Order: sequence, then C-alpha cells, then structure tokens
Amino acid sequence: MNSKNIQGIEVPEIGLGTFKLIGASGEQVLKSALSMGYRHIDTAQDYQNEKMVGQALKHAHIDREDLFLTTKIDRFNLEPARLLASMEESLLSLQVEYVDLLLIHWPRNDIQIKKTLEAMFTLKEQGRTLNIGVSNFPLALVKEVVQDLGAQIFCNQVEYHAMLGQFDLLDFAVENDLLITAYSPLAQGHILKNPLLVEIGEKYGKTSAQIALRWLVEQEQVVAIPKSTSVSHLQENINIYDFELQDDDFYAIDELEKSLRIVNPPFAPKWD
Repeated sequence: MNSKNIQGIEVPEIGLGTFKLIGASGEQVLKSALSMGYRHIDTAQDYQNEKMVGQALKHAHIDREDLFLTTKIDRFNLEPARLLASMEESLLSLQVEYVDLLLIHWPRNDIQIKKTLEAMFTLKEQGRTLNIGVSNFPLALVKEVVQDLGAQIFCNQVEYHAMLGQFDLLDFAVENDLLITAYSPLAQGHILKNPLLVEIGEKYGKTSAQIALRWLVEQEQVVAIPKSTSVSHLQENINIYDFELQDDDFYAIDELEKSLRIVNPPFAPKWD
C-alpha cells in the first residue's frame, strides 16, 4: 500500500470508509479489509459504529502503530466540554488509547470554531489524538482556521471524486502541506458507468472504479476512503498500483463535468 507523507506523517493512500457499516456484517467487512492489508480506517461518532470498529481492530491483532485510525466529532458535540467527554467515549468504544486523526465532522455557525479547536488541541497535547483536522470545510472556512486562527491542522476531509472538483482546496492543501481525504471517491456508484472512465479502464484492463481511485491518489496531498461491503470490491479498490495513468488520460478525467455533489444535507455550509 502506497502512502502520502503529510507534515512528516505517512498516511495510506487507500483507506476504508465505514459509513453504514454496522453490526456483525460490518465487522466482517472490516476484518476482511484488514486481512487484505488495509491499514487506514475511517469512522465517526455519527456513524454509530465505533464499537464495531473497535471490536474488529482488537480481533485483527495488528500493532497499533501500523494503523492510521480516524474518527470525527459529531456536530452536536462541538462545544468544548461535550467534545472532550464524547472523545473519551469514542476512545472507549474503539478500544484504543489514541486516534491518529480527529476531525470536526461538519462546521456550525453557532459554535465558536476557535473554542472547538482549542479543545481538540488539548486532546492532542494529552496524546488522545496525534493530529487534528476538519471535514466538509469549504475553502473560506479552511482559510479561517489556518490563516486567521493560525491553527496547525493536518487534514480536510471532503467529498471528492472524478465528477466533483475540489481544485481550489487542493491548491491550498499543497501550499500548506494539508491532507485532503476524499470520501465518496466513487460518488456512491454514480461514476461506475461513466463512459470516459469505462473507456479508460478498458485501455488499462481496469474497472472504472479503479481508474477513478487511481486519478485521485496520483494527485498531491490526496488519499481516498472508498466504502465497500464485498470482498471482491475491497480487493479491487486496492489493486491500483500496477499501472499509472498516462497524462492524456489523467487530464481527460480532469476535464469531466465536476458538479455532481452527492452529500449535501440541510446543515451543510455554503460550498465553493
């Protein structure tokens, strides 16, 4: 598994997103992924599956330092006292002493982001998380965090795939050595029948999903966390390292229409 070096830290390029993975079936998916070599696992308080993730990690018997584990603070837990208490619950559920990355899941206008970040940095000082970051933050909010508040964050996790552009965020990430974690990197299946991706896949003997993931990880600062419930797709998603996209193919994907946003709840911020 290849990795990206961000701020001196290695992050596996392909991780497993666990949204909607729950119960025994979810635990089995996670165990299968870990046995294949997945070492980057993404969960969240809002997914209500941290206990399941913790059980799977415990039974996998993988050295903790070999895992990159992310969880996210629910938008209702951003007030400092609630954040600190909820993080203790998350660590107990995950059965770990720390996470590698702790994110604000969604921004909120009625909560002072400075206070939230201060609580998160307290957790970092305590060793409860090694890095902190944000999720679903458009460029204006990321600039507020990094430039206006001077917060040394590690990551912005956003929806990013071949049919939704995040190029301004990427430019900022490169300038500031920030990780961009692409969730829903396959647009929840919408890209699988895209004619261009299918055509390019035939050229390399790969699926459209593999082409879409390869396009993402060939970009600076970008890792991807596709979710899958089948063993074959888990294997397919990491089997993208025996080829490279030629420039013409890479830039052709760049030129696809980039307006398909899948995740857009009522409380979402104003997108770029």
